[in-house]
Amino acid sequence: MNPAWLTVEQRTAPLVLSFPHTGLDIPDDCRHGLVSLDLARHDADWFIDRLYAFAAEQGATTIHTACSRAVIDVNRDPSGVSLYPGQATTALVPVETFDGRALYRAGSAPDAAEIARRRRVYFDPYHAALARELARLRAAHARVVLYDCHSIRSIIPRLFQGELPVFNIGTNDGRACDPALAQAVAQRCAQSPWPHVVDGRFKGGFITRSHGRPRAGIHAVQMELAYRGYLPEEADPPRFDAQFAKSIQATLRQVLDSCLAFCREPAAGAP
Repeated sequence: MNPAWLTVEQRTAPLVLSFPHTGLDIPDDCRHGLVSLDLARHDADWFIDRLYAFAAEQGATTIHTACSRAVIDVNRDPSGVSLYPGQATTALVPVETFDGRALYRAGSAPDAAEIARRRRVYFDPYHAALARELARLRAAHARVVLYDCHSIRSIIPRLFQGELPVFNIGTNDGRACDPALAQAVAQRCAQSPWPHVVDGRFKGGFITRSHGRPRAGIHAVQMELAYRGYLPEEADPPRFDAQFAKSIQATLRQVLDSCLAFCREPAAGAP
C-alpha cells in the first residue's frame, strides 16, 4: 500500500508519467528552520499534473508525490553526485532556491541523519513505485516509455544563460531511450509554435538516467517545459489558466501519442 503522499493511478497503456516536483506539501517534521513555506515552494513545477490530466484518456499510468521538492528532490542522485558537473544545481535536500536564496535560517539546514531519514521515507518509496509500475507494464508490452514531467521558469540566470526553449527534451545524451523515440518527440515539438532542444541544458535527471534502460525495453524521456508555454509567467505565485494552456496541451497530447506509437512498433531486428 502506498503512503498517503504518493498517488499511483494504474492503467494499461505502455506509458508511465512521473510527476516528481508538482507537490506543495511540507510535513510538519520537515519544516524546522525553513525561512518560509512560500519560499520553500517557489521552485515547484507548478500545475504540471493539471496540464497533463488528459493522459488518463490515453491509458497512461501516473505517479505523483504531494511533497514539495524542498522536502527531498526525488530527481537527484542520492549519492550526492552532481547531474551537471560544473553547473549550478540544487541538492537531494535543497538548501537554496534556483536563484540562490537560502531556504533555511543559518545553522538550521537538515543534517546527514535527517537527509537519510527523508530519503528512506520519501525518496525510496517514489522510486520503488516507479520500478514496480514499469515492471508491471513491461511484462505486458515489448516496450514501455517513462515520461518524466517537469517545468521551470524561462529565465534563471544562475542556472542558464538567456531564455530556455519551451520544450527541453532530455535523454541523457541518448542513453536513456532509443534514438527513434527522441526523434519522434522532437518532431512533434518542432511542429509547434515554440522552440525545442534535445539534450540541451537539461539532459534528464536521476529519474530518467536511472530508470531508462533501452536494452531492457524501458525508454525514459524527460520533458522540461518553460513556464511561458503553458501559464502566464508574470503571475506570482503562478496560476493555471486552462484556456492559456489549451494550445500546448494539443502538442503534448501528440507527443504522448508518439510515445505510444513508438511502443507499438516492433524493435529493430524483431520478426
